[in-house]
Amino acid sequence: MENSKDKNGMSQVTYEFPYMRQPEKKSVAKFFYDKEKGTFLSRTPASWAKILLFYACFYTVLAALFAICLQVLFYTVTQEYPKWQLDRSLIGTNPGVGFRPISDDDAQGSLIWYKASDEDSIRPWTKLLDNFLAPYMNKTLLPGGGKNQEICDYDSPPKPGRVCAVDMSTFGECTSENGYRFNKSSPCIFVKLNRIFNWLPEYYDDVNDLPEDMPDDLKQHIANVEKERRRQVWISCQGEHPSDREALGPIKYVPQRGMAAYYYPFTNIPGYLSPLIAVHLERPALNRVINIECRAWAKNIHYQGGRERTGSVHIELMVD
Repeated sequence: MENSKDKNGMSQVTYEFPYMRQPEKKSVAKFFYDKEKGTFLSRTPASWAKILLFYACFYTVLAALFAICLQVLFYTVTQEYPKWQLDRSLIGTNPGVGFRPISDDDAQGSLIWYKASDEDSIRPWTKLLDNFLAPYMNKTLLPGGGKNQEICDYDSPPKPGRVCAVDMSTFGECTSENGYRFNKSSPCIFVKLNRIFNWLPEYYDDVNDLPEDMPDDLKQHIANVEKERRRQVWISCQGEHPSDREALGPIKYVPQRGMAAYYYPFTNIPGYLSPLIAVHLERPALNRVINIECRAWAKNIHYQGGRERTGSVHIELMVD
């Protein structure tokens, strides 16, 4: 803005607008280094020094605070056991039930589908079982070479610092040498409980205190087991629907129908392996999908079917 007077002495004001001025010529080279202003990337050396010093101090303090928090965390956790256990943990106290083989393809879900007369169709499933059972068959794959494993029984639980071995010689026909019976249209499916640190089952070991919804054949089996050997987590498998039960055929549980008490609790001792039960489906119907539910039985394993499944596992089988 500029003030001036005309010949009559009247004041005049002249306004200059920025857009009316010729813009200053700029170039990329001048942005990187402006010789006139002494700037580099639009900042003077003093300005760069101040901002670099600020960020150096800021991130140093931030890193120090992070290191202190991390050190405090390391003082409260250990590799040997979780800080929060059982009811205080996110996992809780209700172990899930798992099975093998299970496809690596998530889209296939819980379906086991193969053609019994086609070796190429069978091989992926038997390979999955071989990989899963490798540490059970070869102790050298375990931490410490499995030297702290021992054969246990109800009257000889594991000694302190040792764990019970899973004797794979008791699995009969459900072995790699027999192709897990997949080629005979009578596959063996391995069932296990998921591990929960320090969890102890509450056993159904009294024939007068069995739940009403327990299958009759399992009740009869428990009654036939010696009382001192009833401290087991029992397993039952059956078709989910009447048509599935009819198609499933006879089932054999190998080496027994329960997971013995001496395998529990799991306390993260090196060499520990989860107990297994091979569910041998001896004559399932061919060329149709059979929906199977395998359920674990203990007083502190809570069951719920459907999508919110707990205490059991859903398996689909189709043998062509």
